[in-house]
Amino acid sequence: MALKHVNAVIVGAGAGGGVAASQLAAAGLSVVLLERGKWYTAADCRKDDLRNQRTSVLGNNSGPDEERNPRVAVDLNGQERVVLPSEGSYSNNAACVGGGTFTYGAQAWRYQEKDFRMAATYGVPEGSTLSDWPISYAELEPYYEKAEYEIGVSGDVSADPFHGPRRLPLPMPPLPVNREYAILKPAAQRAGLHPFDIPMLRNSVPYGGRPPCMQCRWCVGFACEVNAKCGTQNTAIPAALATGNCELRTGCMVREVMTDARGRSTGVAYYDADDKLREQTADIVIVSSAAVESARLLLNSKSKLHPAGLGNRYGWVGRNLQGHTYTGAWGIFDFDTYDDIGPGANIAVCDYNHGNPGLIGGAMLANEFIRLPYQFVGALPPGVPQWGRAHKDFMRQWYRRSIAIQGPTQEIPIADSRVEVDPKVKDFWGLPVARLSGGKHPKTMETSVAMADKAEAWLKAAGAIRTWKKLAGNGTSGGQHQAGTCRMGDDPRTSVVDKYCRVHDQDNLYVIDGSVHVTNGGFNPVLTIMAIAYYATERIVKGWKGRGV
Repeated sequence: MALKHVNAVIVGAGAGGGVAASQLAAAGLSVVLLERGKWYTAADCRKDDLRNQRTSVLGNNSGPDEERNPRVAVDLNGQERVVLPSEGSYSNNAACVGGGTFTYGAQAWRYQEKDFRMAATYGVPEGSTLSDWPISYAELEPYYEKAEYEIGVSGDVSADPFHGPRRLPLPMPPLPVNREYAILKPAAQRAGLHPFDIPMLRNSVPYGGRPPCMQCRWCVGFACEVNAKCGTQNTAIPAALATGNCELRTGCMVREVMTDARGRSTGVAYYDADDKLREQTADIVIVSSAAVESARLLLNSKSKLHPAGLGNRYGWVGRNLQGHTYTGAWGIFDFDTYDDIGPGANIAVCDYNHGNPGLIGGAMLANEFIRLPYQFVGALPPGVPQWGRAHKDFMRQWYRRSIAIQGPTQEIPIADSRVEVDPKVKDFWGLPVARLSGGKHPKTMETSVAMADKAEAWLKAAGAIRTWKKLAGNGTSGGQHQAGTCRMGDDPRTSVVDKYCRVHDQDNLYVIDGSVHVTNGGFNPVLTIMAIAYYATERIVKGWKGRGV
């Protein structure tokens, strides 16, 4: 039996797809929201330090399935191998209702005004595809505000002189400060920096019918036991379902976006939870599967009129893959710094996002989330063995006396850092898997090293008696901050979607997730993904006439 035709089908129930579903359903459109993963609860994802969303040989507590979803990773020497979601080169993102927002650290940053004008600010480095966004911070500001209030953000950015203009303060006060905050703040101020409370998609007070954060140590990479972490799984998606206009289907792997004889999108073909092939027709198709899987889906959606995949007439789908180059430093102190108050990340500076002489861009720097002991093992300084008596002695003496500072360096996009579909390897359903290749621009690496230097200087100013840097490799960048593969732009020859996220050669196909980001800022990108989802769906609703747009 054919499925009932709907106004919109959305592929992916994460940050972008969840917000899009809520806005379209609230406007009266009939919506089907497809998610390849499950709708987990905290009870499904118990506090196991050795198995969480982050890369672990033991798997991931919020998907994707290890055996069904391989990828191919190609290193800088051209060597390729099949990788699973538990391996770092997979560039994993959660596969569940809420996507990464189910277990993320929940930092809620707005990009700065210059982040939308990187090419105009710095010029275009040789070998890069650095470009300006077709929209400005001012255009997106009302939608940042909407995300902050509808999803829920705590914090206080009033002490940050570098943020863009805003009409309203954040809706919730910041979380109580921890010991690291008290150590780092005066040191930053003595150095002439401007420290402030990190904005968080996390309740600090009761909000949206949910309680405040209980400040446990298990946060980033884990589900929230008290439901205080604000993701689309406990805000936008329940709101969409409450309208009666949205149906959520989990365990659904989309094979392709279907098109008609004119090449126009007509819906999606997908495998349901019983692995049965189904077709869902719709007036509008929205792809919201994150930068790797959204590009893969468009590339796999081939037809006579779209032989290279949808939106790929000029070969831009899958290119410009960016994540964030995380660098920073560790320091140990001659007094206890650890107080077991989560989430740990508490204080940040934005003095280095721009204005670094000779560099392009920069990064927000912040203290890190609580490092569980097994994570600290992976960050030991040079000369400390990974096992044995000396290893144990170091852990006992210094684990509770350590602080980490790091930040997400804004990456310079390059065309050859990309997602393709592999010609040989297929997933459980017989679909060509994502093939990841490319590296980082040399200018990105220069900036990332400088950010590590700045982090180390902050730790020394705070009294660290020993410091060491965390530096990054120059291989493929992706992971949970993946972006860029379906970039927005005014020119179809150099972009995939227009400024409203509509695919250039389609009138009813949209991509709404981080893959439309032209550049990825020196910040965690989720609030920008949500803001763009509000912005793009408002346009869809305004143009809706009951038969498409």
